[in-house]
Formats: sequence, C-alpha cells, structure tokens
Amino acid sequence: MPLAAALAATLFVAAAVSAQTRPPRAASGSAGRTAASATPSPAAKAAAAEYAQRFATVCAACHGANGRSDMPGTPVLAGQHSYYAVTQLFLFREGRRGNPAMTAVAKGFTDADLRGFSDHIGTLPPVPPPPASAPDAARMKQGQALAQQHKCAFCHGADLAGGQQVPRIGGQREEYLREALQGFKSGQRVGYTLAMSEAVSQVPPADLDVLAYYASRVPVAGR
Repeated sequence: MPLAAALAATLFVAAAVSAQTRPPRAASGSAGRTAASATPSPAAKAAAAEYAQRFATVCAACHGANGRSDMPGTPVLAGQHSYYAVTQLFLFREGRRGNPAMTAVAKGFTDADLRGFSDHIGTLPPVPPPPASAPDAARMKQGQALAQQHKCAFCHGADLAGGQQVPRIGGQREEYLREALQGFKSGQRVGYTLAMSEAVSQVPPADLDVLAYYASRVPVAGR
C-alpha cells in the first residue's frame, strides 16, 4: 500500500476505534443537554477508574503519575488530547511509529484499551514545567518569529495547546520536541498525515532547534 494511503487508513481506523468505544452522543435540544450533564453511568465510572489504575501501573514510571515526565526524551502527556493520544497509541500498536519500548507496551492493547488509556490521558490537566532559569529573551523572540513564519499556530493554536488530533506542544519537553521535529524532517517520524513532514521539510535544522526551545517554554495554557 502506498505511504499516503497507509497513513490515511491509519487515521480512519484510529477514528473508528474512537467512535466505536465512545458512548453514543446525546440528543440535541434540552433533552440532549440534560443527558450530557447527567452523572456518568456506573460502568463508565468503573472503566475510568480501571484505566486510571492501569495508567499508574503501566505508564507512570516513564510518563509521570500526573503525566509530566521527568525522563529525558519521554513526552509530557499532561494536557494532551485524547483523540491525538488514541491515534498515537494505534500507530505504536501497529508498529507504524518507531519506538520499540512503546510498541512493546501497546502491541497487546485491544481497541477498548486504546480508548481507555487515551480517555484517561485526556483527563490529565496541563502541568507546567518545574521552575528554571528565565528563558533567553532573544531566542524566545526568534522562536516566536519562526513559529509565525512557519504558521505553527494555524494548527497548534496561538498558545500551542493544540486540539483534537493536533498535539499540545506548548510546555512539552525541549529534547523531545527537537527529536520529533528532526524526525519529521528526515522522514524517520511517520505521522498520521504528511502535514508535519511537509511543514518542516524546508526548515533549517538550526531553526528546528530554536522552535523546540521556544515551544517548550511557552506558558502552559489550560484546556
């Protein structure tokens, strides 16, 4: 299967996983609003509790109990979006995203597991990085200019908080962002679309480093 078709199929299947394992959407109108505001069912509460516990057991050692990883190269999950998370877990499970550790973890996941873990990730509030020295003002200004030049905010938002299938990158670990950007540029990192590879294809490596520096230090916004 051609790469573009494979990536399109990946996004379609991940969306199907999300839809098949999500409760039906409430009806429109006042009845829908009443249903949407109703207390979650006992089964939904039990599932949420189960995956919170499984996250603590399976994921927290690397990604942190609150989703803010202290391990270099390990992404922050706090504040990440469930739709983005389920797609990435699907890519890991299918071996389409190169990370042996994550593929080993995800290869036994059912579709319900993909949704359960991603739903839990979607509940984790954003966590700012620990206090550090003040950012280099000149480098931050350069990074902001590069983000504007390359239209990062068009997909990731002005605060780089992302949304839906677009990841939050504001406040993400710098070395993780740098590796991801370099991977997209080299073609080693395969996304579920070609958007990022195309976006960074003409960006010099030094500018990618500045963008990673800038995005990692953008103040963390709420959901």
